[in-house]
Amino acid sequence: MKKLLSGNEAIARGAWEAGVKFAAGYPGTPSTEILENLARYPQVDAQWSANEKVAFDEGMGAAIGGLRVLVTMKHVGLNVASDAFMVFPYAGTNGGFVVISADDPGMHSSQNEQDNRYLALMAKVPLLEPADAQECKDFIAFAFDLSEQFGTPVMLRTTTRSAHTKSLVALGERREVPRRDFTPDIRRYSVPIYRHLLRPKLEARLRQLVEYVETCPLNRVERGDSAVMLSEAEHPTIGVIASGMAYQYAREVWPEAAFFKLGLVYPLPVRRLLDFCRRHETVYVVEEGEAFIESQLKALGAGNLIGKDLFGVIGEYSPERLATALKGEKPRPNFGDEITILPRPPMFCVGCGHRVVFDVLRQLKVLVAGDIGCYTMGALPPYEASHTTFCMGASIGNAFGFRRAGHERTVAVIGDSTFVHAGIPSLVDTVYNGGKTTVVILDNGTTGMTGQQPHPAAGKTLKGTPAPRLDLEALCRAVGIQHVTVVDTWERSSVLRAIRSALAYDGPAVVIARGPCQQLPEMRGRDLVPYAVDEAVCTNCEACYKVWCPAITPGANGKPVIDPLACVACGVCAQVCVPGAITSNVKRYDV
Repeated sequence: MKKLLSGNEAIARGAWEAGVKFAAGYPGTPSTEILENLARYPQVDAQWSANEKVAFDEGMGAAIGGLRVLVTMKHVGLNVASDAFMVFPYAGTNGGFVVISADDPGMHSSQNEQDNRYLALMAKVPLLEPADAQECKDFIAFAFDLSEQFGTPVMLRTTTRSAHTKSLVALGERREVPRRDFTPDIRRYSVPIYRHLLRPKLEARLRQLVEYVETCPLNRVERGDSAVMLSEAEHPTIGVIASGMAYQYAREVWPEAAFFKLGLVYPLPVRRLLDFCRRHETVYVVEEGEAFIESQLKALGAGNLIGKDLFGVIGEYSPERLATALKGEKPRPNFGDEITILPRPPMFCVGCGHRVVFDVLRQLKVLVAGDIGCYTMGALPPYEASHTTFCMGASIGNAFGFRRAGHERTVAVIGDSTFVHAGIPSLVDTVYNGGKTTVVILDNGTTGMTGQQPHPAAGKTLKGTPAPRLDLEALCRAVGIQHVTVVDTWERSSVLRAIRSALAYDGPAVVIARGPCQQLPEMRGRDLVPYAVDEAVCTNCEACYKVWCPAITPGANGKPVIDPLACVACGVCAQVCVPGAITSNVKRYDV
């Protein structure tokens, strides 16, 4: 049976078919849907973890304990997990262990463009890169077998396109894999002083993998549209080396060329690739990201390669970009602008509590250290009230540093999920080192930016079962914060007073601005009475426009009107309406 699946859905299906028992990760585009789909299979214990390193550590334990394990994250998430990722290969795994690195060429939903193939090289672990949804499913099963065959963790790299593009996938049945026996071994799994004994074994395993890739079935040579295997006598003028989604793009541009399609990208099948290069006059290396393949082959003497100098390293590839470069024109990096649409800046949802917080921060004219989440939009018009954004959990540390640099009116803003992910250590450090940082935790009860996934302070698990809710207020007090205030984000005056009081406090202070994300199911399904403007009372002072709510627009007579279908009855506009013209019980229209 075949089914139309995205790459992420296919990875989940492939992991289930391969007998995965435990799966963990942290939500992050473009990897999020893998665990969301895997959680639907009752045979798999799938969960969101507090952050990527926690997920990786938990996965390590389960794999060493004998289970087949999948750990998922976006590319920058592997930075968080890299401490564990770099040491795990020394000991090696017991049960199959696969980590997904979902890279984001073009930065569609990320703070940087990084090529995590280099992390696989650095960690000395094999790297697979699928080119479509069918390969996403098939490569996962292959990765688990490879992991157990060589006793090594394996990385599978996807990109935004391969994660989200759909194609028909042939489905199979689940293969139950028994738990492997675990034998405690202090020299292998414990006491870092013994790692020097494991390093030669790591290098020996890598040499075995180098030999294995020369015959690996995931790497193949093919010709033209028919994808027929090349014979030894055939020598087309043009050859193309490609992997992942770049292979699909290259296929469109060079339909008649000979292709060396790489599925197992590290270690490279060097002997076969060099032989392929010798058989062609010109060889194009098409790979998204850095010159990972190209630079290795050039270092080994391949002198007929054309790659990054022509196609560039910035942004996402496309058939049009490759074709443009071949014409001698400078390719324009794709940053999601391949479709012309009406310009509209990103904005908070109607009723989002973040609107009130950033409106207040704008009014207070403070320096704001931001973080990763929906609230990065606080840096954009009309608020322009967030001044730094770097990585998960950086806001509190950045604000601490700003204070040390003499910027006393500084506020750190961080979401509840991000605070749990990476903000807690910085808050502990602020107390320990005598900082006077003001922190605003935007507690909307979910991981909003990636699609409303639960977290330890949300009260439920990935599978929807109830879970203990982390008490953020108690946690802040437990680490030594004496000044903690909890406010409703829909109460503008309370938010203003709370942040003013925190800034005036002689010590570290935390304001927990609490208000549910408007995209949560319980909020979207509410029975509410929208607010409306009483034209007879309205003086057209335009104060309500300064709430910056998209539901409020000028009416036919020039006075503001509230779209009843868009309004979520937050009431913030009524709080700023001086004449009291905005209420929730005005007759909105004639029946």
